[in-house]
Amino acid sequence: MPSRVVLGVGAGIAAYKVCELLRRLTESGHEVRVVPTADSLRFVGAATWAALSGHPVAATVWDDVHEVPHVRLGAGADLVFIAPATADLLARAATGRADDLLTSVLLTARCPVVFAPAMHTEMWEHPATRANVATLRDRGCLVLEPASGRLTGADTGPGRLPEPAELWQAAVRVLARGTAGMAPDLRGRRVVVSAGGTREEIDPVRFIGNWSSGRQGYALAEAAVARGAAVTVVAANVGLADPAGARVIPVTSACQMRTEVLSAAAGADAVVMAAAVADYRPAARSGQKLKKAGGAPAPLELVENPDILRELAAQRRPGQVLTGFAAETENIAENGRTKLAAKGCDLLVVNRVGAGLAFGTGDNAALVLAADGSVTEVPRGPKTVLADVIWDLVAARLPALT
Repeated sequence: MPSRVVLGVGAGIAAYKVCELLRRLTESGHEVRVVPTADSLRFVGAATWAALSGHPVAATVWDDVHEVPHVRLGAGADLVFIAPATADLLARAATGRADDLLTSVLLTARCPVVFAPAMHTEMWEHPATRANVATLRDRGCLVLEPASGRLTGADTGPGRLPEPAELWQAAVRVLARGTAGMAPDLRGRRVVVSAGGTREEIDPVRFIGNWSSGRQGYALAEAAVARGAAVTVVAANVGLADPAGARVIPVTSACQMRTEVLSAAAGADAVVMAAAVADYRPAARSGQKLKKAGGAPAPLELVENPDILRELAAQRRPGQVLTGFAAETENIAENGRTKLAAKGCDLLVVNRVGAGLAFGTGDNAALVLAADGSVTEVPRGPKTVLADVIWDLVAARLPALT
């Protein structure tokens, strides 16, 4: 049976991007009813929403009143997703207003509710908006962090609606959790995820690197957002769209990653080091492209990179849960246990790499080894599945919030 989604559309210029979100939802098999606010129809008309959803569009409580839409739509939904969630719409939702069909639906919904804010930076950062967001999150709603970028006109900053593909991923992740999405187990938690593969420059055109795409790290970030966490991603050379609702810090090298991860981890409840960090870097970087001189090349002198995971373990805050990743090609369990003991983390995700496994693919398989001796085997499957298994194990180890 397809999931029933109510897609609420606020009166913001970013409403045009929601057409693509609607298309993705319907093409992936979900039944979607669009509920636009009256003013949002100034940006995208009802005919567009009806054509894309395959359902008539109701914008007021007086449309199809015999069906009592303000109760029926919310009570029958598996997910209510609001995009763009304007400052006005957030304020009305936080105060329990029921002055149009969409806010009435929000009061009758008994399913997960997701808000994707979009507005000018000054409005997003205003104390009133921040208080409204906090109120909605306290009630169990998932309020995504907006993206940072070009806004209306020449303005730039946080407040941009995330890209439709990332909003769709957020919706799918919440739907997959079902009623568990109504009580996000990472709500109120701050988590840090590293992703991608570091590059150690030899000269302006060459580097030492690896095949990591960042897909597993981004799957972890998306899952953590869907479970209510405030997520920071330190991303090394990742060519993917930023996960909706996460703060992304781009880096290139292992040393840059060390600086950003240690800084972000200082205030985090959990850290997951999913990035593939180079063990070595050139002792010196040439400022000019190295020329081929003929014959055998000069030996490349390497120095060891800092061990970020071990540093995190040495300076972790009380109650912080630390998870590392280990890529292995043989003796998976044995090598993993040795590394777990050496690193001092709570969990170590050990996966086999090479020959089309792990790097650059959409699936993964792993053994998750715990410091308490437990072992969780995750058979080959989508990286999203492994991400949720990891957060299940992390959440079970987090101390209660006070």
